[in-house]
Amino acid sequence: MRINWRIILVAIAIILVSGTIFYSQYVAGKIATEERKYVTVWAEAQRTILNTPDTASLNLATFISFENKEIPILETTEKDSITGNYLNLDSSLVESDPGYLQKKLHEFRRYNNKPIVLVIKDSPYTANHYYYGQSKLLKEVKLYPLIQLVIVALFIAIAIMAVQSHYRGAQNQLWASMARETAHQLGTPVSSLEGWLEILKQKKENEAIIPEITKDVNRLLLITDRFGKIGSQPKLEPGNPYDQIEQMILYMKKRSGAQVQFEFSPEPLSVNPLLSAPLFDWVIENLIKNALDAMEGKGLIRIESHITNDGLIIDVTDSGKGIQSTHLNKVFKPGFTTKKRGWGLGLPLSKRIMEEYHNGKLFVKWSEHGKGTCFRIILPLPG
Repeated sequence: MRINWRIILVAIAIILVSGTIFYSQYVAGKIATEERKYVTVWAEAQRTILNTPDTASLNLATFISFENKEIPILETTEKDSITGNYLNLDSSLVESDPGYLQKKLHEFRRYNNKPIVLVIKDSPYTANHYYYGQSKLLKEVKLYPLIQLVIVALFIAIAIMAVQSHYRGAQNQLWASMARETAHQLGTPVSSLEGWLEILKQKKENEAIIPEITKDVNRLLLITDRFGKIGSQPKLEPGNPYDQIEQMILYMKKRSGAQVQFEFSPEPLSVNPLLSAPLFDWVIENLIKNALDAMEGKGLIRIESHITNDGLIIDVTDSGKGIQSTHLNKVFKPGFTTKKRGWGLGLPLSKRIMEEYHNGKLFVKWSEHGKGTCFRIILPLPG
């Protein structure tokens, strides 16, 4: 059974954060209980200050009264009318905002709607109610789990990004190694074929087959050149992508059958984009082959271009069976294919060629079942 490390990381994070939240709530509850006791003692100190003439007791009560520098307290009458006496609240806000004390009273009631009651007279009944808020320490304890949650989330995100980056790096290295090895393996037999081609040219009876064999050899040379450029930064030069598209349409027409139609509607270019012609040619070839497979040998392939602020837009649209919605986010993943034969590398390679080598984009613009698919290329233009 394969273990999904992402699930394990998320599970560990949930356990850590949950444990921290429960423990923080436990600690916050204990602090809140202690603060209520402290406010109760403070209220009793106020009673002592009001009713006791004994100097020793008065000194102790005064000490207790002035010792509270953290817990905000607001005094009201027995009918919860604000008396104007308060402790540890912002005096400047009290003076500048007439409703400030009323706002704090509502806040303290939400926090703890049971005030500390200090009875001054039994008859007529007179009492002071003391509402209090949370100390800075209690607020920090309650805020701590959220801070830890953010830290854990950042840690998981960084870990996932690091692992994905490592995976992509290893995958890119593997692709590059495979491509270079393929180019190397093709190089020897292609060179040999070139030699045999020269021998065939020396006999007149081979004149009819020489052009077709030359095309195939040149095709193999092009494929070898393409694979050789994967894994290294290709040299980009100003070029007309329309030339590559027209050549590829001409090449694919001969191999697609009479029931497949091609349409190409280019918007004139005032400036040529930077291209690696063999690699861009490969992208167009992969998209057309993909369209031919989707149409199963019958239909229309339409290639359109227009210029926007993003660059040169090239849309390759087919009238094929379309891509299932569940597959749309998989078509550019290496190894994914719906064909009985194929490695599922054409579209991933094309995307890499456009995005990593040409600083452009390749994506599915739209796809509808039974109506077709449109792939969009965006090529940046100089200036």
